[in-house]
Amino acid sequence: MSVAIKPRERDAILSSLRAGVVPRIGLRHIQVGRRDEVAAVLNDLERVGQGGASVRFIIGRYGAGKSFFLYLMRAEALERKFVVAQADITLERRLHGSGGQGRALYAELMRNVAVRAKPDGGALASIVERWVSDVDHQVRQGGGADAHVASAIHERLKGLQELVSSYDFSTVIQRYFEGFQKGNDTLQDHALRWLRGEYTTRTEARQDLGVRTIIDDTNVYDYLKLFAAFVRLSGYAGLLVNVDEMGVLSHRLSHAQARMANYEVLLSIVNDCLQGNVGGIGFLFGGTDAFLDDRRRGLASYEALATRLAANRFATEGLRDCSGPVLRLETLRVEELHVLLQRIRSVFAGGDPAKHLVPDEALLAFLNHCQRTLGAEFFTTPRDAAKAFVGFLSVLEQNPGTPWQQVLTGTPLERSTEPDEQVPVEGDPDAGGAGDGSSDRLAAFRL
Repeated sequence: MSVAIKPRERDAILSSLRAGVVPRIGLRHIQVGRRDEVAAVLNDLERVGQGGASVRFIIGRYGAGKSFFLYLMRAEALERKFVVAQADITLERRLHGSGGQGRALYAELMRNVAVRAKPDGGALASIVERWVSDVDHQVRQGGGADAHVASAIHERLKGLQELVSSYDFSTVIQRYFEGFQKGNDTLQDHALRWLRGEYTTRTEARQDLGVRTIIDDTNVYDYLKLFAAFVRLSGYAGLLVNVDEMGVLSHRLSHAQARMANYEVLLSIVNDCLQGNVGGIGFLFGGTDAFLDDRRRGLASYEALATRLAANRFATEGLRDCSGPVLRLETLRVEELHVLLQRIRSVFAGGDPAKHLVPDEALLAFLNHCQRTLGAEFFTTPRDAAKAFVGFLSVLEQNPGTPWQQVLTGTPLERSTEPDEQVPVEGDPDAGGAGDGSSDRLAAFRL
């Protein structure tokens, strides 16, 4: 049975696919395959909701659907009452840096914090205000006054004391309550600014909030763990942290020392999640095959991570194991790509079969045309398939009466290029001098 598709969802899906990016809404209308991978991450979410932790590396070539998978899991987590923080790695935003890059990543994650009621991000203020309001309401219902509410907030935040940097985190939450209690919007804004990691100097934070520390490059992971504990205290199932474009660390950071520092943070996350040293938090990292497997620049170059992320040697000859920290996105089968084209056709028609622009035979003809022009590699990148098919249908939609055979046979196609194949960016701010041995850019030189 066909499902009607709202015009807003239709336009968002088509404009995103046309540009080769993942739509933020309507993912259910175009989701195909990935059953095992989805089931594995949903099991992770259940474990996180029970106070555990998880870490997964979503690995696949460029265009294989990593970002789509992360957004799909984001939507599933929001439905399960999780808080989701999402960001892309860039040279200016990464897990570790000496010039504010770590704090910039944390700030981006906090700006993009989403809950079911605010799926587009910007939910940090709502989370804090909801918790403070709930405590205030509960205490006042029992006949308590302002002092009793402040005392109750202090007592409930004691559960965070076992975590590193918890004292100032708790102090800032209490400052937010003071602003809430007195109607002081400025104090509340200062507290939220601190929680978002937007203070750059301790002096300013001390003047505004009376705390001696700020969130900086050295403690990003500590504060993510604190925030995860706080969201569970606020009644949410847990915190899911989605970080995409991890290939920037391996193939755009030109200095080995900077890469290793970021890999050390990853190692801490992997160790904590696998050993049960942290709770209520899950991590999804999206990266290409080169990010994981490159023995000169990727995670495979860092022995401690390489051993922890090694594949199960018994999972061979078509056998799969989705229990490890690495989930490789397998190539979609031809049948699954056919279903994807059907769903895109349905999106174009707004869910009405009577408005389909092409018949079923056109879908098979499109796949055959792509295989002839691009070869077998076409089937490894759903992004290329979706983008090309949207372009095909767009021409037919805007040129009614044009035979689809004419449009299809006269259109050459090109495969997307892998960004990791490009030359790494030079001049990283973490680099030492030209002769300090920290750069390995000459290793990429070819005659």
